[in-house]
Amino acid sequence: MAGSQTRRVIVAGLIGTSLEWYDFFLYGSAAALVFGKLFFPTFEPLTGTLLAFLTYAVGFVARPLGGIVAGHFGDRVGRKNVLVATLLLMGMSTFLIGLVPGYATIGVAAPLLLVLLRFVQGLGLGGEWGGAVLMSIEHGSPRRRGFNASWPQVGVPAGNLLAAGVLGVMSAALPEEAFLSWGWRVPFLLSGVLVVVGLWIRLRIVESPLFAEVEQSGRKAKMPLVEVLRTHPRELGSAFLARIGVDVAFYTFVTYSLSYVSDTLGLDRSVALNAVLIGSAVQLFLIPMFGALSDRVGRRPVYLGGVIAAAVWVFAFFPLLETGSFPVIALAMIVALACHAAMYGPQAAFIAELFSTRLRYSGASMGYQVAGIFGGALAPIIALQLFETFGTALAVSLYVVAALAVTAVGLALAPRIREAEFTGGRETPTGAVPRET
Repeated sequence: MAGSQTRRVIVAGLIGTSLEWYDFFLYGSAAALVFGKLFFPTFEPLTGTLLAFLTYAVGFVARPLGGIVAGHFGDRVGRKNVLVATLLLMGMSTFLIGLVPGYATIGVAAPLLLVLLRFVQGLGLGGEWGGAVLMSIEHGSPRRRGFNASWPQVGVPAGNLLAAGVLGVMSAALPEEAFLSWGWRVPFLLSGVLVVVGLWIRLRIVESPLFAEVEQSGRKAKMPLVEVLRTHPRELGSAFLARIGVDVAFYTFVTYSLSYVSDTLGLDRSVALNAVLIGSAVQLFLIPMFGALSDRVGRRPVYLGGVIAAAVWVFAFFPLLETGSFPVIALAMIVALACHAAMYGPQAAFIAELFSTRLRYSGASMGYQVAGIFGGALAPIIALQLFETFGTALAVSLYVVAALAVTAVGLALAPRIREAEFTGGRETPTGAVPRET
């Protein structure tokens, strides 16, 4: 029964996070390809794209706030109900983005509505990640925490695959005028249907057994975030730093590359979209593989291996894009996302293990989501500006390497994990293979 419930929780987490990331990435792809033209048409193309990326960044700014609110209630009243609320918030805001008229219809109100709904998207996703990861990691065997926690991470490429796929189909099937007029809206409106499916699955799971133990013992934190800041400052700093480079690398590879290939290199928008599709499909298998590997050899060795690989590959990535050959561009994306998978697979367990059960939702969410502002939110904007300033993608590559160096520092600073919180046994160093007692 326990194994069956664990599988149900993992499936619910995977599907729920996939739908939430579908919503989030759909906006990123549309920002790179459509929003500059529709919502900022009075600016020249580069400035319009930059402004579209700025509205994209608003979602990352909102994510820590969503993490704070969801973390507080997740540590106070439980994980499950919070996850239902975040899915509703995300799905409805995405659906409404598909209904926002363009600048030509309602003027400046159009980008303002876009920013507001993007902010709500960020609130939903900010609360989603911590809950989905904790439900997976707190239900399963201590020996499989890396593997179990990696499945909500799989929601990232799954959501990206779904978003890029639906947007790619609409882009390929419609002429430019029809795609800009109404075709881009269809994937956003589809979110309303998908969220119903996600809710049906998520409502059928049971609460985390570890949280239930905390609740029964009367040890719940009254102000979880305050306690995290007071008792877990090193853990919070480690989680924050360890995530920075992962985000910068990913959003440079996936989001900025869309603009680079279509606007800078002048290739058809489907080239980059299809390359992202293929790379994301490969990640579906690699993320749980690296999560499982971290259960065998430790979180930090696998994580650090991905950091080093990404730092090397970024110098080959842009020259390969510049060949203009689709097979070569696809290869560049596959390897780039494989490097990311090596970091992202063990990341969820690495961060969650830093915090005690009674504070885990707040601590993990804050460390993860605040880093998103400095990593994912700014990466496409900084990359765009670096290329515009220096006229070479080498400047972008050096930026990615600098961010990955920050991640390496975060890994090195990580304190011992709280093994007793999971197994009732002794504590072991972060990155060590967990042992059941």
